[in-house]
Amino acid sequence: MPDLTFSRSQVASMIDHTLLKPEASTADVQALVDEARDLGVYAVCVSPSMLPVRADGVVVATVVGFPSGKHHSLIKGAEARLAVEQGAREVDMVIDVGAAVAGDYNAVLADILTVREAIGFDPVLKVIIESAALSDEAIVEVCRAAEKAGANFVKTSTGFHPAGGASEHAVQLMAETVGGRLGVKASGGIRTAEAAVRMLEAGATRLGLSGSRAVLDDLASDPLD
Repeated sequence: MPDLTFSRSQVASMIDHTLLKPEASTADVQALVDEARDLGVYAVCVSPSMLPVRADGVVVATVVGFPSGKHHSLIKGAEARLAVEQGAREVDMVIDVGAAVAGDYNAVLADILTVREAIGFDPVLKVIIESAALSDEAIVEVCRAAEKAGANFVKTSTGFHPAGGASEHAVQLMAETVGGRLGVKASGGIRTAEAAVRMLEAGATRLGLSGSRAVLDDLASDPLD
């Protein structure tokens, strides 16, 4: 067992157990929920077309504008509103990454605001920035826009972008920028306990994992487990 900083239950309490593959079926989602309960994770994250999902004891999250972010802001807002009406308590929206790359942070701000206003302030809103595709300056500015728009989290990645997923550097920069006022979700390419712990040590407060069991099985159990 690796000598790691966080216990199994600590890490489990910060995991969004995720299934966003295009070929996912209703049976796959039910299996995800069952596994989430068994693992004791915080939430399940599924595609919006799979809602509603019955997952007593587990928070239900979904994605909006996924995975490209190139949906009209009004479509993102409508998608998010419908998802909340169908039981999602957390919404992970993808920004227009091209706008961020071009330095048009006002457009990024407006995009996030549209979704925030569509769902109100009760559901948790996470903003996926595709950090691997952005410069450090853009990461900082997009995080500032997310905070200004009333988001609850900034999130590294969809896990589908060719530039890559989460990195310790991006997580640390995001955490420094939001200063504890927003959560930081690390997602994309986190497949081992060591990688998960590195993200948490860098400042992540939530993890998006599709292989949660493999990660948790390599972590030490709590003393009473």
